[in-house]
Amino acid sequence: MLENDFLSTKEEIKLRTEVKDFVKNVDSELLRKMDRNELDYPFEFLREAAKRKLLGLRFPEEYGGRGMTWTAEMTALEEIGVLGMGLGCSYAMVSIVGEAINHFGTEWQKQEFLKPLIKGEKLSAEGLTEPRGGSDFFGTITEAVRKGDKWVLNGEKRFIAGGKVADFYLIYARTDHKLPGHKALTAFLVEKDMGVEVEEVYNLLGFRGMGTARIVFRNVKLRDNHRLGDINSGGAIFNRMMVPERLTSAAGAVGTARAALETAISYSTKRKAFGMPISRFQGLNFKIAESVTKLDAARALIHTAAKAADKANEEPDIDPRRLVSEAKQFATDVGWEIVNVAMQIMGGIGYTQVYPIERLLRDMRLAPIWTGSNEIMKLLIQHEIYKMMQLPRRDRDVERDAMEWHKEVEKVYE
Repeated sequence: MLENDFLSTKEEIKLRTEVKDFVKNVDSELLRKMDRNELDYPFEFLREAAKRKLLGLRFPEEYGGRGMTWTAEMTALEEIGVLGMGLGCSYAMVSIVGEAINHFGTEWQKQEFLKPLIKGEKLSAEGLTEPRGGSDFFGTITEAVRKGDKWVLNGEKRFIAGGKVADFYLIYARTDHKLPGHKALTAFLVEKDMGVEVEEVYNLLGFRGMGTARIVFRNVKLRDNHRLGDINSGGAIFNRMMVPERLTSAAGAVGTARAALETAISYSTKRKAFGMPISRFQGLNFKIAESVTKLDAARALIHTAAKAADKANEEPDIDPRRLVSEAKQFATDVGWEIVNVAMQIMGGIGYTQVYPIERLLRDMRLAPIWTGSNEIMKLLIQHEIYKMMQLPRRDRDVERDAMEWHKEVEKVYE
């Protein structure tokens, strides 16, 4: 209801209809089982998405994708987000891990990992966070030491969505202790049966039924063909992966917020107080107006960032990082705000399990934290802005428009 397609192509509008049909037919009991922690992972959801050829939309058809755009995938992610952040994450993981394999992988790796990932035959997870470091990704202490034609991996990763059940993991490990972190990491595709140990499965506030775990590597031996990209090139792979990581978080958050707000709007037209529907009270309907405006703004920013990512595929000199960071920060902050507004509109009943608002709120609380906290997003945004401002400018020098612009003696900087 609150989606719009004014920025979309005919192909993207058609895709939205297709994904809506898929989402409408997801069994509600699956969501309830996930929230009761009765499932390790939503396998049936992914299998059905794969059957409908909705996984890995951006990837080449030869590997099972559709060769679509970033903007198309964000359209799909918003609709998937209506189901909550957990199913949104499981859907997005194909895009996130798949991006690294598609862009940096060998043909063998694409056949062995990417193709079955898109077909729903294999499940992936990514290992970024470590117990001693969250936002400090390049402070990774998990290490891989080369011994002959093999690598020996030692370390641990935590808060790994799908960690309990994944068939393989994309893992970053330090491979050089002399270089700074961003030049010292290498990425590996580690299969679970190589000896990955699951040591903790977390009980989470929300985002349940995702097998979120801490995994440990104790002398796990890898053949060199499981190395992804060049040695010590993990920094470049990480930066590439952060585009789908953060864009999918942003689009999913818009979908989740939209679901909560639509529920609250519907409720407001039925619930009466003081002899009239509460939707007629300005204190309430202004909250709705503000929320819808922010939702539309978030969607437009996501679309712009996705367009930048599409352009970057064609023109390597274009860096979408600032817009992607803006989209993630703004959409997840707005998403959290809107779900809270929805609960406030519904009052006490919104705090119960009679309506899904409390589950959506618990899910959404993670969004401003994961895939790089929103504080880190702001750090990246300001860094890119100051870097951009140092470039030769083509804009009008508006300082000269001041009445007394020529009084240089008054312009004291030190």
